[in-house]
Amino acid sequence: MRDLNPEAFDAAVNELFFERYPAAVLEHQIQVRPFNAPQRHMRDLNPEAFDAAVNELFFERYPAAVLEHQIQVRPFNAPQRHMRDLNPEDIDQLVTLSGMVIRTSSIVPEMREAFFRCAVCGAAATAELERGRVPEPAHCSHCNTAHSYNLIHNRSHFSDKQLVKLQESPDDMPAGRTPATVSVLAHGALVEAVAAGERVSVTGVFRAAPATVHPRKATLKALHRTHIDALHYRKVHSDRLLETEEGKEHRFPPERIELFKELAAQPDSYERLARAIAPSIYENLDIKKGCLLQLLGGTKKNFNAAGRTHFRSEINILLCGDPGTSKSQLLRWVHALVPRAQYTSGRGSSAVGLTAYVTKDPDTRQLVLQTGALVLADNGICCIDEFDKMNDSTRSVLHEVMEQQTLSIAKAGIICQLNARTSILAAANPAESQWNKNKTIVENVQLPHTLMSRFDLIFLVLDPQDEVFDRRLASHLVSLYYKDFTNSQENEDIVDMALMRDYIAFAKEHVQPTLSETAQQRLIDSYVDMRRVGSGRGQISAYPRQLESLIRLAEAHARLRLSPVVEISDVDEASRLHREALKQSATDPASGRIDVGILTTGLGAAARRRRADLVTALKTLIQPYSKPHTITHSKLLQEINTNSQLTVSREQLDEALRDLQDEGKVTIVSHTHLRLC
Repeated sequence: MRDLNPEAFDAAVNELFFERYPAAVLEHQIQVRPFNAPQRHMRDLNPEAFDAAVNELFFERYPAAVLEHQIQVRPFNAPQRHMRDLNPEDIDQLVTLSGMVIRTSSIVPEMREAFFRCAVCGAAATAELERGRVPEPAHCSHCNTAHSYNLIHNRSHFSDKQLVKLQESPDDMPAGRTPATVSVLAHGALVEAVAAGERVSVTGVFRAAPATVHPRKATLKALHRTHIDALHYRKVHSDRLLETEEGKEHRFPPERIELFKELAAQPDSYERLARAIAPSIYENLDIKKGCLLQLLGGTKKNFNAAGRTHFRSEINILLCGDPGTSKSQLLRWVHALVPRAQYTSGRGSSAVGLTAYVTKDPDTRQLVLQTGALVLADNGICCIDEFDKMNDSTRSVLHEVMEQQTLSIAKAGIICQLNARTSILAAANPAESQWNKNKTIVENVQLPHTLMSRFDLIFLVLDPQDEVFDRRLASHLVSLYYKDFTNSQENEDIVDMALMRDYIAFAKEHVQPTLSETAQQRLIDSYVDMRRVGSGRGQISAYPRQLESLIRLAEAHARLRLSPVVEISDVDEASRLHREALKQSATDPASGRIDVGILTTGLGAAARRRRADLVTALKTLIQPYSKPHTITHSKLLQEINTNSQLTVSREQLDEALRDLQDEGKVTIVSHTHLRLC
């Protein structure tokens, strides 16, 4: 059937029809639609033959046409293959691989057509690239002189070429194995089509070329280097949020957009979308609302005002609490939803792995910068588990990322500033394995307060140890394994996962909320009220960073409603959510009041007052001694506990002595002796 001409089919069938029914009148000509032709695999088709056939057919139909570029065929959806399953049978075959782009090289010019000129007679000759080599003519066609041709570079034709490293996705990885990588060569229009951190599906031809033993010798190794000649990139992933390229938009059907608007118009849309986040996790609705607003983010601003050129729009969240309270499960759920998301653990991460490291490119032998998790998660979310297990050098790189959204690198002569516009979702466990309610959050988690103050929301996920709560939690966990035990009414209220994924993508792309006049005034009043709470008691209840956090949360809540303007209700919800987080994380255990100074200085108002009283008592105690005088720490600790009503520990004494040393009252000689000045 494949050797028959379809037009001849049509003519024969119409002729036979009119022979049998000469009086019939046809409104349309009969057309034959053959099927069940011999099945061919797409991988067996030659892409170069595709291009040649399409261009030949084009010029047959339009002989007078002039093409600026050759028509190129971009096949896709070839049989899906795993990277580690590629074998010699796949050489020169069409395959499709999926994975994450971990590195893209700079653009390299590749010679497509070489121009030669004879050094004797000046005759010109051209040669096209064949399997990576340019065949130089052996004899001149005019003067028949051997080996007289010289390559003229500026008369040759070059095309763009780029090397892309593709890494196997964790879902395709066998147990106990490391991820496989494959090299992808992109040419022409596919250069710069993908960036590091994107998850793509690549369709191309699997190639193998022998490696040379020495650049100046013709001897080849038995080992062949393999790569994929890319023909098509596809970025859409069905299980994750849709990812947009710069300057491009998603096209949702009109009925889908109407569904988005209906969902936004419902009064309980905020709660329904929040419950749809990690539905297997029991309650913790405020934490889910915070994660929902983090997925949406604030409005991006980039203008020069008051000396600032960038205002952070990403929201950072820290989850602290007892082990086994589903913090890691929430991080995994968010990582599986966002396209440009990275998941890492504090114990298994280093500062180099988070930022960037310098390595030597195997092809060009030049020093290149390999990006880490924070740069790969640009315009996404970086989920960091075991945040408290990081060492200090690793955590120090997060200060710039969490506030300035950039990464400054100065290594091996490479000085640059990389974009790291990522949201941080971190989880930390207490140092004593269980939360101590008599200690502040800084003492429990033992994180530097300079880093804690950069989180917009800090939630405590604690185990209440209540019998009623335990029974309801156990019922929920059992229902996940036993379907008949579930509450069908609750399941009906949960938003479908695909609808939520599209809804967030649509809101981030088409809604950019701005503050209204009433919302601006409400934000000012909320900040003044937060500052007023701590005034008069020596407590600090708000900083300007808290005001910026309120603005970002209010913009994210307005985006959730698909509203272009931030209203008072958005500011009120942002204030409520921020206040609930502060109630949990910034409450002074001694006084029971909110004190943001715990997050910024590590000490609550009561601890600061106790430390000041200790310094005053020490000044009174050392007053009678003649100066200079040397005294031991243990003797001073014994006297202060005997003569004062305060019960002082050795750590508190050392902190107070450091304050006295800053004032010039004492000099700490060693860890056991000090000199009075």
